[in-house]
Amino acid sequence: MSINSALLSGVSGLVANSSALAAISDNIANVNTVAYKRNQVNFANVVTSQAVKGKYSAGGVQGITRQFVSQQGLIQSSGSATDLAISGDGFFVVAERGAGLTASDARSFTRQGSFSVDADGYLVNDSGLYLQGWPVQTDGSYNVNPSDLTLMNSINVKNLGAAVAPTSKIGISANLNAAGVVSAGEAAYVNNTVASMSDYADDPTTGTRPDFVIEMNVTDSQGGSRKIAVSFLKDNAATGNVWHAEIYGIPASDYDVAGRPGQLARGQVMFNNDGSIDLTNTTLFGAAGATPQIVLNASGGAQPNFADSLGIGAQTIDLDLTKVTQYAKTSTVNAITNNGAGVGNIVAIEVGENGIVSAIYDNSQIREVAKVGVATFPNADGLAQVSGNAYRPTLAAGEMTVKEAGVGGAGKISPSSLEASTVDLSAEFTGLIQTQKAYSASSKIITTADQMLEELINIKR
Repeated sequence: MSINSALLSGVSGLVANSSALAAISDNIANVNTVAYKRNQVNFANVVTSQAVKGKYSAGGVQGITRQFVSQQGLIQSSGSATDLAISGDGFFVVAERGAGLTASDARSFTRQGSFSVDADGYLVNDSGLYLQGWPVQTDGSYNVNPSDLTLMNSINVKNLGAAVAPTSKIGISANLNAAGVVSAGEAAYVNNTVASMSDYADDPTTGTRPDFVIEMNVTDSQGGSRKIAVSFLKDNAATGNVWHAEIYGIPASDYDVAGRPGQLARGQVMFNNDGSIDLTNTTLFGAAGATPQIVLNASGGAQPNFADSLGIGAQTIDLDLTKVTQYAKTSTVNAITNNGAGVGNIVAIEVGENGIVSAIYDNSQIREVAKVGVATFPNADGLAQVSGNAYRPTLAAGEMTVKEAGVGGAGKISPSSLEASTVDLSAEFTGLIQTQKAYSASSKIITTADQMLEELINIKR
């Protein structure tokens, strides 16, 4: 009977508009939820077979839920360095636990980047989901795989220990006085190899006193501070552009070398007529033109090496002497640069646009920890929504691919930022009014059909 179909059609209208109200309610409730994607219930008519000519059977309406997962929310600045947003396509890969993560543990995908460091040092968002990333390898690279999520681990930024950066390069900016007088001990220095400047440094009653000394602090492999000096003695050469030079450790007992106490190198430093250094003919590091560097073997190794009692590792230190000059001006040190750093502790965490998570230490060192991957889907709107503002893969979403941030269509990471909800309150309130009116109209269908059935029943009377 057509009246019955009209009654059922009104019921379907009530059900569909109830679903629409539920979706609008969710949207309004999550207007301030980070990276929330609005839902919308669209309506589609249901057509039944019209078997009897001249009669119409109402089919009603059905509600179809649509997710706007791929819609980009506004990127807003945040006060936390661990807050992250994705500018463009893609999702953060997250898991429900940090430590002991196995291949069987489910991975989810979210754009809610409100991450903070928990008590165990893991990056976890407000929904309790742990951020996943590729851990840095020993050689500083990352084992990036587009489909194997088991290569990603929960990112921990606290259990890293202290950081030490042994000195590997020292730059010296200094001037040697070209107008200086050749010392009386220069002849003895040339003719008597015992009378070295390193002897004088070890015992001022012996050896030859240098004209000028540059002392440099060196950080060893354990973060300890060592001292190395470069001493100069003007040579009695006709050209006036030659200086005797030695490199030695202070104190000499920290270094195990053959020959003079703590002496690591001995030779001549040459200068050009314009006062610039002539490294091509300088013999301080061995043969003329040899690479300016100090090579020290580990404690217990072959000479020259750190003293056995120190128990520290080998070290090669490159010396940049290009800014050492010889002008008619008082000998002086302008600046010494050193890339070494002693023991440091973590004071901050930063994330770059390329997704690399780094720990900042109070000794100015930066240590890379992991790289955040960005997961993309051909049809993000087809993902299945789960609690915690996260999603799970489905056949409708297509094959998942994890990419490096900003590569292959994946969005870039925006540090110290959060993605806003895509809910528009004005649109939702308008939808509330429309849904309320549509629900009332559907209820009128049921009321009218009921009255017509009542009239039909009353015919017998």
